[in-house]
Amino acid sequence: MDAGTEAAQTVGWDEDGVRRTAAWRSGSGARPPKRVAPADDRMAADIAYKLVCEGTALLWRGDYHGARQLLAALGRRVDRKPPKRGATARETFHLHRQARSRRARVLGMLLVPLETTPDGSYTVPLRRAPDVGEACTEAYGPAAGPAGACTLVALRELQGVIGAHEWRRKGVPVEALGGDRVHPYYGVFSPVRGEYVDLVARAPLPVPEDGAEAGPERLTAFDIGTGTGVLAAVLARRGVGRVTATDLGERALACARENVAGLGVAGTVEVVRADLFPPEEAGRADVIVCNPPWVPAKPTSVLETAVYDPDSRMLRGFLAGLAQRLAPGGEGWLILSDLAEHLGLRPREQLLEWVAEAGLTVAGRLDARPVHSRATDPAAPLHAARAAETTSLWRLRPAHTPQ
Repeated sequence: MDAGTEAAQTVGWDEDGVRRTAAWRSGSGARPPKRVAPADDRMAADIAYKLVCEGTALLWRGDYHGARQLLAALGRRVDRKPPKRGATARETFHLHRQARSRRARVLGMLLVPLETTPDGSYTVPLRRAPDVGEACTEAYGPAAGPAGACTLVALRELQGVIGAHEWRRKGVPVEALGGDRVHPYYGVFSPVRGEYVDLVARAPLPVPEDGAEAGPERLTAFDIGTGTGVLAAVLARRGVGRVTATDLGERALACARENVAGLGVAGTVEVVRADLFPPEEAGRADVIVCNPPWVPAKPTSVLETAVYDPDSRMLRGFLAGLAQRLAPGGEGWLILSDLAEHLGLRPREQLLEWVAEAGLTVAGRLDARPVHSRATDPAAPLHAARAAETTSLWRLRPAHTPQ
């Protein structure tokens, strides 16, 4: 999924008796601040915290490491008041999200300048600032405007851009691919939680109705919402003869194409732009896999669309179209965490009702327990739901053979 592109917006502020303006940049879709004041290493953290809480963004003019220290100090002050626990898991979830949204809003008020370099890249014109050119070009594309043109970006976002560049450069090792690495782009969901990938690696491949002795090379597959392309690559490595991977985001499509090429499966995997299923001319597939966002809630930024799916749109769309795109004897593999059930956001009965309404039946299910730190840390928000979470691969078949 793409991190999104920002609209052409500007920010204005007074500095040294002069009215200044700069373009606003936000890959996460944040709105530009209405008030901006210059700040540097002389500003106390308590004063800075008061200003940002009142809605004044701070444009940093001091040492870059001083900005990092101030951001950490602001974070400590926000965290002094942890979110309340609700009477139900659902209420606790919404209170937690409200607190996270406020934290992101407050920390997003510390800004740094980005300037265009003569070669169309980026630089941060602050003392001891890191080289951000390659990271920002990956996230935002080539810099716009003449050399010296200035844009403003939240330091917190810039740190995320730098971190994403390191993830992309180093890659994420995937056990199901023999330890080979997948290289996620900025804003594309990274396979750091490997349990859903492992489920695809060990689920039994279906046997076509006309080929009981056939090997996997006769099979075709669709990977819906491919992201990095990791699941398409796993299917190809398992011997599936042809895989069509779809996504809507241009960044995700580029990411998937790079990864399938790097993993040596570009001859098997075709990456195409589509909303859910590939065009009708792709026909039907023996395996159709989908790992939709797991939580039916509204994302508060473009980056959250990999996790939050309002009204379960992608999940319901996948189920509704699945039966008509499966080949005889084929299976749909729905990979879904039950976290939403433990949070009271979507009961299991609702999921099974959608499955039945789509003319599908459950042929089997494989389960995996998460191993990430939030599932084992009693102090983590939503620990009870995280500790009970199970990720499942639902094997779905048409209740009746499609005509």
